[in-house]
Amino acid sequence: MIRSGDSLTGTSYYYESKNNFRRFTVKGYFDPLTNEVIWWDDQLVTDKTSGMFARVSAPEALLSTADFNCPGNDEMLLDGSASLRDDKEADKGNVQLQKTDISVFGDEWDFVIENYTVGANDPYIIDSISHIAFLHTPRVEKKSLSAVPETAEPVAHKPPVTEKKSIAAPRLSVEQKFTARKKTLATVIPVTSDSIELRFYDNAEIDGDSIALFMNNVLVFKNIRLTDQAYTIKFAASSLENDNELVMVAENLGSIPPNTSLMVAIVGDKRYEARLQSTENSSALIRFIKQSSMH
Repeated sequence: MIRSGDSLTGTSYYYESKNNFRRFTVKGYFDPLTNEVIWWDDQLVTDKTSGMFARVSAPEALLSTADFNCPGNDEMLLDGSASLRDDKEADKGNVQLQKTDISVFGDEWDFVIENYTVGANDPYIIDSISHIAFLHTPRVEKKSLSAVPETAEPVAHKPPVTEKKSIAAPRLSVEQKFTARKKTLATVIPVTSDSIELRFYDNAEIDGDSIALFMNNVLVFKNIRLTDQAYTIKFAASSLENDNELVMVAENLGSIPPNTSLMVAIVGDKRYEARLQSTENSSALIRFIKQSSMH
């Protein structure tokens, strides 16, 4: 993991061997007040699993929280716990990581790590390197259909089938959409001040996207029309739990699906951005976690 300002980026590997592994891009942040490191698997970019590992281990993205500790002699430790990224109640066990001099896997981050103290910690370099991982994302090739040979026997024509008229599906309320759709984690934001200001914009062409927001399973705003002008809302930190879930539900998909928005969060003197996407099957989830000094 590489630190850039208040954020963390990098990669995580889950493996049985150097040739049998999965690789995720990583996002997260470091809290200097508590020495906690929080990070999550963002996107699966390499899947080279085989055998038993591929059959029994699904490519589940994890979210981890650990204490950062430097006992001395260049020793660095991360000790904590992990859950499923999209379901924090699904415990996945303990996290016990130790920095090593030799890595099993070599990737684009080696240059940054080796030269971090002599200029490679430049945010521009880190942002550029973080995009390289996606150039190696494996693609699944579609099998082409075999052409029908010219000598094939003619197919007997069946009598026309009378088409059945489709019955329009009932329209769901925004609460029903919230319940039925999968919640996909977009980002985790630390709460370090007395209030949070959220600004929502349409993240693409202005096409009539409309959203609703649920905070901790309660509908708090609806009929929010996304434009190039900010729709601003505020939450007092005192009204929030220690761990909070804000869910963006698409009320419609506009004229150009899916429903996409840019969310800017202002927390004290910190600014965070997240690009959110909601479809007929999924909603965007943002977690707001109070830091220990706020509890």
